[in-house]
Amino acid sequence: MEHRLIICHPLSLFPDVWLTLVFGFLIVPAVFGLPFGIHKYYMKILLSIFEWTTLQMELKAKEKNHQLYKHYTSGIIVKVPDSTLKQEIQDLRHSTGCLSLDTRFELADVFVFCRKALENIIDDDVTKRFSAQKLENWNLLTRSNHNFRCISLKLLASWFLGVLIRYGVLLPFRATVAVTGIFLFVVLSTVVGLIPCTKLRTYVSDKVHLMGYRLCVRSLTGIITYHNRENKPKNDGICVANHTTPIDGIILANDHCYSLVGQLHGGLLGLIQRAMVKSSPHIWFERAEVKDRRLVAKRLRDHVADENKHPVLIFPEGTCVNNTSVMMFRKGSFEIGCTVYPAAIKYDPRFGDAFWNSSKFGLVGYLLRMMSSWAIVCSVWYLPPMNKKEGEDATQFANRVKAAIAAQGGLVDLIWDAGLKRTKVKDTFKEEQQQLYSKILLGDHEYQNHPES
Repeated sequence: MEHRLIICHPLSLFPDVWLTLVFGFLIVPAVFGLPFGIHKYYMKILLSIFEWTTLQMELKAKEKNHQLYKHYTSGIIVKVPDSTLKQEIQDLRHSTGCLSLDTRFELADVFVFCRKALENIIDDDVTKRFSAQKLENWNLLTRSNHNFRCISLKLLASWFLGVLIRYGVLLPFRATVAVTGIFLFVVLSTVVGLIPCTKLRTYVSDKVHLMGYRLCVRSLTGIITYHNRENKPKNDGICVANHTTPIDGIILANDHCYSLVGQLHGGLLGLIQRAMVKSSPHIWFERAEVKDRRLVAKRLRDHVADENKHPVLIFPEGTCVNNTSVMMFRKGSFEIGCTVYPAAIKYDPRFGDAFWNSSKFGLVGYLLRMMSSWAIVCSVWYLPPMNKKEGEDATQFANRVKAAIAAQGGLVDLIWDAGLKRTKVKDTFKEEQQQLYSKILLGDHEYQNHPES
């Protein structure tokens, strides 16, 4: 009997200790927005461990006379930068001994298009934007290791210890915080929705939303650095940002209140959406309404015109890209005629890959991978507000905003539509190349007189 009491006593204390740690060190600081202060030390320790693992793998590879796998940071092939189609054709004619650059067809011109086709088949700029980033150092996650043959017993023990920490300690802590945060957010948002529409309701709603987003960030061990906060969006416009993961909205809303835009879903996500809209003016569309561009534009204009409502948060790419580039922005968000507040988000893949490959992982599997990573580390830059210039159409305005976000976040600025992840290339892209070649053959003046030729 005494032995049973000795064993049961520590077990009975476990739930109390667990709840004390979760609420005392995670939930309560998140509710009040208090930083815990150990994140930078946590990151430094992890980076030191990652460097050590890479060094150990290099030593093991030397012993076996193997070479470590190294991904191609600048692509598989070398492409000619900043060269126009006309310049490439002129260079080709020079190399083949054709000194005449008259505007006439040369059979050798075909090789320019053949080379471009082969370049894109081998190493295109679109497909690789929808796969996880490759790392220089191994971060002790199985999903990022390409050198299994170079693992020593020390590394195997380190990896096993990391699995125990991530799945035995971090994941249960994070899951507890996430469930608690979602429960509190849904209940409190519903209660706030019962308050009459006054300044008090707006104030309390903002606090509840910030609390919910902060708990979500804590449940992922999110370590976020915000830059240029003086440029944070105001209520007279929309905020646009590059899109990597479904938590992009949470990352931004952790620092400022926004009105979210999206399709109304069912299940748990739909329950959260309905609770949110009860206390704050978010914009949710039914499935049949999403394709109605006029209705969407009208709802957005009406929202932006009301200065008492929060700025609208939109991700114009329309799908998740792996945070190495920014792809084409849909012009609909830039036709509203209001101030645009750009924001650039850059994740650090060394601690955990934030990119959601929706064609490979479902949402639940993706969230499990996120919660079992070491941390989600990112930087957010608020850029100065931008407005459409005189004579500038929505597409040009969208491209200008996209270029600014890419430059600030250190991302590649691409013209391609992110929808190519699931669809074929539009005929208009092919026609553009045909028109460029026609201009070279006919000359700009003759082409304008005979555009159909």
